[in-house]
Amino acid sequence: MAERSVSKTTQPTSDRRSGPLDAIDLTIVGLLERDGRMSVRELAERAHVSRANAYARLHRMEREGVIAGYAARVDPRAKGLATSAIITLQMEQQQWRGLQDAVQSIPEVVYVALVGGEFDAVVLVRARDNENLREVVLEGIQAIPGVTGTRTYLIFDELDRGR
Repeated sequence: MAERSVSKTTQPTSDRRSGPLDAIDLTIVGLLERDGRMSVRELAERAHVSRANAYARLHRMEREGVIAGYAARVDPRAKGLATSAIITLQMEQQQWRGLQDAVQSIPEVVYVALVGGEFDAVVLVRARDNENLREVVLEGIQAIPGVTGTRTYLIFDELDRGR
C-alpha cells in the first residue's frame, strides 16, 4: 500500500532550490516518473537509502517544486476524447499573458507552450470528435484576442515514453 497520497499537487514554498539534484535525488525522481504510486519503502530500497532519507528527500523536492505533484495518466479515449490535435498559433507581439488566461478557460486544451520559430505557441487539444475540435479551434482559440493565425495537426497515434 502506498504511504502517501497519489493525487497530491504541491506548490513550491520558495523560488529558491537548495542546489542541484544529486545522483540519489535523480534516482528517486526517475523511479517516481515510472511509477508515481511507489511506496516510500520501495522507493528507499530501490534508491539504496533509508526510509527516513527517502522521506526527507521527497519532502524537500516537493517543497522546492522539483516534484510538482502526482497524477494518474489516463487514456483520453477512455474519457470519451477520441480526437487529439496539435494547434500552432501565431499571435501579436506581447500577447502571451492574455493567451494563457484565455486558453485556460477552454476545457479541451490540455497543454500550452510558448515557442520560438515559425509560430508563437503550441497547444494540445483533446476533443470528443472532429466537430468538437472544429468548435474549439474556430470558436475558442481563433476568437482569442491577439491570435492572428492557427494551423491544426491531427494526431493519429501517440507514443508516451512515460507509460
